[in-house]
Amino acid sequence: MKTERVRFAPSPTGWLHVGGARTALFNWLYAKKHDGKLILRIEDTDRERSQEEYTEGIKEDLKWLGLDWDEYYKQSDRLEIYERYARRLVHEGKAYHCFCTEEELEERRQKAIDEGRPPIYDGKCRNLSEEQKQEYREEGRDSTIRFKLPEQQPSVTVKDRIKGEVEFESLTTGDFVILKSDGTPSYNFACVLDDHLMEISFVMRAEDHLTNTAKQMLLYDALDFEQPEFGHLSMLLGPDKSKLSKRSGATSVKEFREGGYLPEALFNHLAQLGWSSKDQQEIFTVEELTEKFTLDHIIDSPQVFDREKLDWFNGQYLKEVELDRLVDLALPYLQKGNYLEGEPDEEEREELKSVLNLIRPSLEKLTQLEDYEDLRIFYGPLEFNSEAEEVLTWEDTSEVLEGLKDKLSEREELSPEDVSGLVKEVKEDLDVGYKEVYKPLRAAVTGMTSGPEIKEVISILGPDVTGERIEAALKKLE
Repeated sequence: MKTERVRFAPSPTGWLHVGGARTALFNWLYAKKHDGKLILRIEDTDRERSQEEYTEGIKEDLKWLGLDWDEYYKQSDRLEIYERYARRLVHEGKAYHCFCTEEELEERRQKAIDEGRPPIYDGKCRNLSEEQKQEYREEGRDSTIRFKLPEQQPSVTVKDRIKGEVEFESLTTGDFVILKSDGTPSYNFACVLDDHLMEISFVMRAEDHLTNTAKQMLLYDALDFEQPEFGHLSMLLGPDKSKLSKRSGATSVKEFREGGYLPEALFNHLAQLGWSSKDQQEIFTVEELTEKFTLDHIIDSPQVFDREKLDWFNGQYLKEVELDRLVDLALPYLQKGNYLEGEPDEEEREELKSVLNLIRPSLEKLTQLEDYEDLRIFYGPLEFNSEAEEVLTWEDTSEVLEGLKDKLSEREELSPEDVSGLVKEVKEDLDVGYKEVYKPLRAAVTGMTSGPEIKEVISILGPDVTGERIEAALKKLE
């Protein structure tokens, strides 16, 4: 049985876009589903815009998402291959050298537009004699190599595994360049050669490559290569239903990675942009997604990248993430917010686990930890808001706090249940309601009248710190 081989082929001209990440994810899921191989191919032949920084960033982002690959290639290492096949097509009369300069091409393109004609290459160099070619070379002109389209262009039908059959009656580009004058290949030419030589069985990519697919099919025929299968994914849109771009906010995986998101949240959200399990399930493990992923459930319509939904996914995963990992994830943000300095020791780490476990039900992004009001309860400085100061003026507050302080002094540690017992004792001793005990207790210990469960807060702070805060509150009342 033939092994399924798919690929993800980004250009390192910028950081990994979430649209590209979704393409990588769908290919990864397909490979895993079919026990196949995923090839990562860096298409870096754009010498002006490609940067090694972006190549490394793409690899880092894929690893962060949990997407591994089986083989790795860079097109810049394969230039000799592209040149060899381009010369083969010239030798077979299926391609030719073009000596037109950029200025000449632009002049003729503009003239065509002015005359109402399609601005396609006019084939000027298609039938040059050897003498004419030699003259151009002696003038010092560089040449590109253009693919020679059939005189009578056949219609091209793409049998798309996602969209169905898509027919192109003709191409509107004219004879297109396959090898540039500097020896680098065009996208379509390199793509065809690489997909063939890397034995790619299924090409799954964004739908803006559909017209490229039509060109590539002609190249496959000219090269006598067997064509892979194709599938084109619908576009990702911003909230305004336009193509997802910087106007919509963060669009790169790097921005989300640095913006306090967990990889599994972005993984889960991207997986469901254009694919549905058909059973209303929203939260998946990687294993569940791999098992359920099929091309039949891919949705062929534009998908809106929903940041509110992504935030919800992230919040769900933050509620469930293992506490030691949560501490590691949270530390950079806590340090940035000046709640912590340096690495916590073992005791501080255990306290931090308790604190994060208490507040994480209200977290959606880790960046919230940089300026999170509830953290001041534990990492100061403690300040009293106006509501708390008002509670401290209640008639029975001084007696309540004195009673709590006395009982706390008898304790070495406190569980949430212990705190409940102390409150009940003070309530009965002073013959007041629970509100008259809990409200002043919260105000004295946290400086606020609302927030995390006060019994849990006091259990984390311990009797000594709690007693000191009650003492400080009593001094405010003197």
